[in-house]
Amino acid sequence: MAFGHRLPLHSRAGGRFGQRRCGAVLIPPIERIAQTGSTNADLLARLASGEHVGEGHWLVADRQTAGRGRLGRDWNDGQGNFMGSTVVHLTIGDPSAATLALVAGVALAKTVAALAPGVGAQLKWPNDLLVDGAKCAGILMERTGNSVVIGIGVNLVAAPDLPDRPTATLAGKGVSLDRDHFAGALGIAMIDALWTWRQEGVASIVRAWLPLAHPLGTPLHVSEQRIDGTFDGLADDGALRLRVAGGGTMLVHAGDVELRRPVEEGR
Repeated sequence: MAFGHRLPLHSRAGGRFGQRRCGAVLIPPIERIAQTGSTNADLLARLASGEHVGEGHWLVADRQTAGRGRLGRDWNDGQGNFMGSTVVHLTIGDPSAATLALVAGVALAKTVAALAPGVGAQLKWPNDLLVDGAKCAGILMERTGNSVVIGIGVNLVAAPDLPDRPTATLAGKGVSLDRDHFAGALGIAMIDALWTWRQEGVASIVRAWLPLAHPLGTPLHVSEQRIDGTFDGLADDGALRLRVAGGGTMLVHAGDVELRRPVEEGR
């Protein structure tokens, strides 16, 4: 997959997947807006009103005033960051909608690896991209009927100050990326990952996700269950495998998972 050329931006487009063909490459339609509360909320509202939003269509905002993360966390914007949402329309025979978080993660991590190869970003289950253990990007999925809106925020140039976890930017690693070029590359990567998910199943996406994640044995903490363990990969259905004390393994199908920080000496 080539990301070396600048990708054109389109306004709304029709079609089954809402994509335009340019040679052998499908170019996703990207709709830009100057400011909004939340691109996820905008697409959800359009779908609720009965408007057709083609699969593969992206809504990308220059500024976002009411961005959200998982579990209702605020995720404030920064000028020059990527803030965008797209829609997947579920069809008969599709894998579990919950595994679309893995699809988006693969697309996101591959995009960053292609455009910023020296950064060494790593996926953390279920929906974060980390740089040096700090959150650099996140994924938020919201479902309405048979459609799933997937929102992705990437700290290209600025990062919010979060009380419960460190954050990072790609600019802080010496990487300067144009937001619109990043949007086009991510859209193409999402088309590819979604095709793999539908045609080859969740197990294939799991195989693609694992090499993009932090290493096996990474210490993790599951907040809801207050359980510590180490990363033992993913199950075939996309669940997190957590190796716990005593050598056993538990499966985590949903939850807030964080890297477990070492205890400071004397505390």
